Amino acid sequence: MSEPTRAVLRWQGGLRFEAESGSGKTVVVDSPARPDHAGPSPMELLLIGVAGCTGMDVAAILEKMRQPLARLEVVVLGQRAETNPKYFTAITLEYHLWGHGLEEEKVRRAVELSHQTYCSALASLRPDCRVESHIHIHAP
Repeated sequence: MSEPTRAVLRWQGGLRFEAESGSGKTVVVDSPARPDHAGPSPMELLLIGVAGCTGMDVAAILEKMRQPLARLEVVVLGQRAETNPKYFTAITLEYHLWGHGLEEEKVRRAVELSHQTYCSALASLRPDCRVESHIHIHAP
């Protein structure tokens, strides 16, 4: 069995928490509905986690494929249910890549492998959450 992933949240008042990851890094979690919010919401962090997970996969896979990746941006957009619990019903991932000589077929394969095999965050979403991706390879 793999080691559990751990985090601790400490209430700071209102809807603000300081979150400490198992690796000892901290982030403020807050509600953007509050005028003085100091950090992303839990649902924003979930999207950040999905984008970060698949972005790391794609970068690592392209490196193994010896693709000349110079820059990678992942833009993520989530659509939520209208009623509580307002879970994600759809997530769109846009991969923007730069690198002289990047091969589109290999980039598509890296994204496919991330989505189907490696990205734990995507695999943790509800099965009825529609996930789509778009790839944009830009001139270096």
